[in-house]
Amino acid sequence: MNIVLFQPQIPPNTGNIARTCACTGASLHLIRPLGFSTDEKAVKRAGLDYWDSLDIYYYDNLEEFFEKNKGSNFYFATNFTEKFHTEVEYKEGDFFIFGRETTGIPEDILKKYSDNCIRIPMKEGTRSLNLANSVSIVIYEALRQTGFKGLV
Repeated sequence: MNIVLFQPQIPPNTGNIARTCACTGASLHLIRPLGFSTDEKAVKRAGLDYWDSLDIYYYDNLEEFFEKNKGSNFYFATNFTEKFHTEVEYKEGDFFIFGRETTGIPEDILKKYSDNCIRIPMKEGTRSLNLANSVSIVIYEALRQTGFKGLV
């Protein structure tokens, strides 16, 4: 499985997501520009000592990311769709793309991939979950569907 963060801004979120990726075997893909350096203390602290066991990739922009991962299944987490994350049948190797904490995924990308947009159900009137929590919810549903392969 693959977690993709589009221009993440908050170091502790990315650190917590890195830790989740290391514990689940998911690869982490970061699309620049980042709102911080991955050498920052806050990112390292949130990821604890898992950075060495993390499978991590960096891209300069979305175009480079899509080019290097052609032919893959992409799912885009957004509030602007009706399809719940539990309504999709996931496969090993799928990519789950999460947008910036403040602005999400660009609208043109959501329109282009509208059939692959997913959302986490929330109480009406609430705006969003924390990014690290959202990643955990989605990745564990995908792992559940694929039998938690490689996890004990």
